[in-house]
Amino acid sequence: MARLPANQRRAQLLDTAAEVFAVRGYSGATTAELAEAAGVSEPIIYRHFKSKKDLFIALVEQTGQETIQAWQAELAQTTDPADRLARLIRANPMLVDPGRVRYRVIVAAMTETNEPEVRAALTDHLGKLHAFIAGQVQRAQDAGVVSKRFSAELTGWVLVQVAIGFGALTALGLTSHGHDQGGITVDDVITAVMLGNKKN
Repeated sequence: MARLPANQRRAQLLDTAAEVFAVRGYSGATTAELAEAAGVSEPIIYRHFKSKKDLFIALVEQTGQETIQAWQAELAQTTDPADRLARLIRANPMLVDPGRVRYRVIVAAMTETNEPEVRAALTDHLGKLHAFIAGQVQRAQDAGVVSKRFSAELTGWVLVQVAIGFGALTALGLTSHGHDQGGITVDDVITAVMLGNKKN
């Protein structure tokens, strides 16, 4: 494989690692398999990452950054708090590339490994996503478009949990789980419950 600049090689290794982890799992994948899939030697892996664990943590961190950047780009299209929250509810990163593969890896790792550093990275990842979502819920509450009966913090966790569950069921190929025969979707239900008649 042609020699790539360090930043491009790092990005390529992370992309390849996501695909390998999705098939073999974090615990099952080896650096030899990661190197072979990337078309490089194992020393190239270690030139960019100290270990498989460090590579995995970098993948989790990058995925979180890209998810929040995608959300920010989506929400930049409107300043209306209700519309922003409705858009965020629809923007599940587990349903689109590259998040589709990466979140399959992340969700699997939540139950697969007890390595403290990996679990800390996963916890930090979810914490940052939750903080972003809770911030948008708080904004909508402050604007009077979402009830303050439940805290923005708790509501944010509910949305995180629903998104993970929805994404996991979608990954299983359950094509009918997200909507009814009338075409009403889970997103519609959540948006209606939170925003009432202010749904877009």
